[in-house]
Amino acid sequence: MTPQSFLLSPELAEFVRRSADPPDDVVTDLVAETAAMTAAGDGRPTYQVAVEQAALLTLLTRISRARWAVEIGTFTGLSALAIARGLPEDGGLLCLDRDEHWTAVARRYWERAGVADRVELRLGEAAELLDALPLRPTFDLAFVDADKTGYAGYVDALHPRMHPGGLLVLDNTLRAGKVLDPQDDDDRAIASLAASLAADARFDTVLLPVADGLTLLRVR
Repeated sequence: MTPQSFLLSPELAEFVRRSADPPDDVVTDLVAETAAMTAAGDGRPTYQVAVEQAALLTLLTRISRARWAVEIGTFTGLSALAIARGLPEDGGLLCLDRDEHWTAVARRYWERAGVADRVELRLGEAAELLDALPLRPTFDLAFVDADKTGYAGYVDALHPRMHPGGLLVLDNTLRAGKVLDPQDDDDRAIASLAASLAADARFDTVLLPVADGLTLLRVR
């Protein structure tokens, strides 16, 4: 199953995919392998970004002229691949994840795509790995797609480590519409975060109805 926006019919989702730059063989094969893994019970399809969302991440990386990026939550590596492809050759992406099994798949596809030299993967608890980073502006772009109850803490930890004008991108901020009627701790955390970010003077903020919701935060 290919991840798609819950707001779109299958036909519209296919139209959206056809209207973006087509995925190459690396992306197509990664999506297929991930789908096979999730069908076998190794994870959920929603752990992986949609193909059109990956294309958007590459575009955002390029137009923001990001050189150094960080990702929290890597899974099988499609979002990291998209960001790495948008970086200049002398740029770099730091990926933080705690699962060696899924990220082993990611490593293979980064190698195949020729971007492995731009990606550093660190395994462990993201909050601890973030806290260990120097407390100074380092990153131009950050992508967060990990445990939803941790998002507020990740934003706070990332802010002093982002350059002014840097871009934070938060995934799954619509929770398939459940932000309007939270069903669990993840839903409640995202709904609460949306309210606080709308009034947060540290960022320019917009929530885009892309895939499962994509919140963009520009560091003021």
